[in-house]
Amino acid sequence: MAAPVMIFERCGIPDVLLIRLDERRDERGMFARTMCRDEFAAAGIDADFVQQNMSITCMAGTVRGMHYQRTPHAEGKLVRCVRGAVLDVVVDVRPDSPTYLRHEAFRLDDLNRHQLYIPPGIAHGFQTFVDNTQMSYLMTESYAPEFAAGLRYDDPVLAIGWPEPVTTVADRDRAWPLAEPTVVPASAAHR
Repeated sequence: MAAPVMIFERCGIPDVLLIRLDERRDERGMFARTMCRDEFAAAGIDADFVQQNMSITCMAGTVRGMHYQRTPHAEGKLVRCVRGAVLDVVVDVRPDSPTYLRHEAFRLDDLNRHQLYIPPGIAHGFQTFVDNTQMSYLMTESYAPEFAAGLRYDDPVLAIGWPEPVTTVADRDRAWPLAEPTVVPASAAHR
C-alpha cells in the first residue's frame, strides 16, 4: 500500500492552500499524514515550523481574529480544527498583492479534517460553530508581541459574512484598527 499523501488545493488568495488528507482506513481505524516537509516543498510551501499552539474556544459563535504578525516576524501558519467546527477566514494584508484586503473562508472541522496553510502576510481568524472547539496551529515564527497586528472582525471594508450571530469577541480583537476604505475587496465563496 502506498504511503498516504496530502492533496493541496490552491485558493483565491495567492499562496493560501487548503490541504485535504489522504485517509487510510482499516480495522484499527484511520491514519493520515498531516505534515511532510517534502510534500510541502513540492506544493510551494517553504516553511520551517518553530512553534505549535492550540486554542480551545468555549462558546459557539465566538470570533477569534483577525491576527497576523508584521515583518520581520511575519508568520506562516498551518491550522486545523481537531475538535468541533469553525469557519476559518483569511484576509490578504500584503499591500502589493493583487488580492489585497480580500478574504476567503473555509469550513474546518473534526470530520473533514482539512488543514489550511496561511502564508506570511495573511491575517487569520475564525468563528466557532460548536462549544469547546479546539484548534491546532503550527507556526513558522515565534510569537513576538511587539509585532502583533490585526484587523477588526466586523470591519465594513472587509465585509466578512460571519454565518452565526457573534457571541464573544476579546476586547483586544474589538480594538484592532479598521482597514483603509480606499480598496473595496471582492470575497471568495465559502468552501
